[in-house]
Amino acid sequence: MPETFASAVIPAPVTTVWRVVRDFGGLAAWQPAVADCSLTDAEAPDRVGCVRTLSMADGETVVESLLALDDHTRSLTYGIVSSPYPVHSYRATMRVIPITATDETFIHWSVTFDCDRADTDELAETFRTGIFTAGLHGLAGHCHAR
Repeated sequence: MPETFASAVIPAPVTTVWRVVRDFGGLAAWQPAVADCSLTDAEAPDRVGCVRTLSMADGETVVESLLALDDHTRSLTYGIVSSPYPVHSYRATMRVIPITATDETFIHWSVTFDCDRADTDELAETFRTGIFTAGLHGLAGHCHAR
């Protein structure tokens, strides 16, 4: 299974960052690749099994399901239900970790997925750079402004 990740230091306290990340329906507020995010049937944004529909900035639609949410370890895992990406078994996890010396936050966003071997490098780069890295920059700006 291909795997890729991105990480960043967010100049905000871990409680602020985790509050934003754990809101499964709030992705459009900080992820520049997402134009709109809505939860199916106004579900609770922290209920495992809830589904979000992402209207992407490029006009595509991605549907994702919340697979796990752990407030103790500050981790959130989700999977793709449907998307324009030629992937299967997509499972992404965001981990939010306090940096106690500076009252900042370290965040690690990773994914494993299956795809045709010929698509592996392109998809890994798209997820790492176009989605995760861009999203972490957006998250840093959003949390710092709070």
